[in-house]
Amino acid sequence: MHGTLVLATRRSALALAQSRAVRVALLARFPDLRIELREVVTEGDRFLDRSLAEVGGKGLFVKAIEAELLAGRADFAVHSFKDLPAELPPGLAIVAVPPREAAEDVLVARRGESLAALPRGARVGTSSLRRAVLLRRLRPDLVVVPLRGNVDTRLRKLEAGEVDAVVLARAGLVRLGLAELAGEILDPREFIPAIAQGALALEAREEDGAVGEILRALDDPQSAARVRAERAFLRAVGGNCHVPIGAYTWWEGEILAMKGFVAAPDGTSYVEAEARGRDPDEVARTLAEALLARGAARALAGWATPASGVRGSPSLPSPPDAGEV
Repeated sequence: MHGTLVLATRRSALALAQSRAVRVALLARFPDLRIELREVVTEGDRFLDRSLAEVGGKGLFVKAIEAELLAGRADFAVHSFKDLPAELPPGLAIVAVPPREAAEDVLVARRGESLAALPRGARVGTSSLRRAVLLRRLRPDLVVVPLRGNVDTRLRKLEAGEVDAVVLARAGLVRLGLAELAGEILDPREFIPAIAQGALALEAREEDGAVGEILRALDDPQSAARVRAERAFLRAVGGNCHVPIGAYTWWEGEILAMKGFVAAPDGTSYVEAEARGRDPDEVARTLAEALLARGAARALAGWATPASGVRGSPSLPSPPDAGEV
């Protein structure tokens, strides 16, 4: 395969690390190919000091990149899958999901403590509603402190003593070469990760079959099935960036298992359930129905109804945790 492809990516250290890793993997399979990185500043990158709910949700991290694809200035993009809204713009498609990195969250504490060992009143930094609810559920005696910015920024604030610990995505640390900083890997069936956490999405124009054929060389069907189930679950319950929600999938032989939760933003309402099956979409529907039957609609108050699961625009929920590492 000859020629040059342009890869659109955010400018953050993590986004560049992910894009470069994909480029290396593609060049290993297509040594005659050239891949140029096109760095794009997204709206989400301009508001790193404010919560996603304040500035418009997850699409802020991908719209500018997708505009490059649609305008023909880039051939494909590499995204953290959890940054993608549930629906893509017409003309674009996710053509490959590379092997998924670890989905878990990790606790990085200034003195190396585990979550259980943090002293009462310790300050834990995160701006993820999901992480805040789970922290308060497991350790109501801790103080959750809003903390946005890239990984380096949050780690500097930790080192400076602004917080006693931070919660980060394990995958982000691994991809940045900082895996040794993960003091405690949080049990994903207890501290349930964000939808599609740890997964990458390779996006391209639907009409560009040649590019799609190249990118599909990196596709991992098992990772793709897990992400498909998690995103289908998100759509089924009507999740958005205002509501804490998470899901974790794993394989039990040929059976796909998924555990998910929905909570009120203040944590007063929390419901979780598990589902299993062979079809990702059916597993997602079963899990969503179980949560709605257990009262998830109360947590989704203002966004969901028990009858439909969603009020307003059911096909366009904005997933939480965008930009959070």
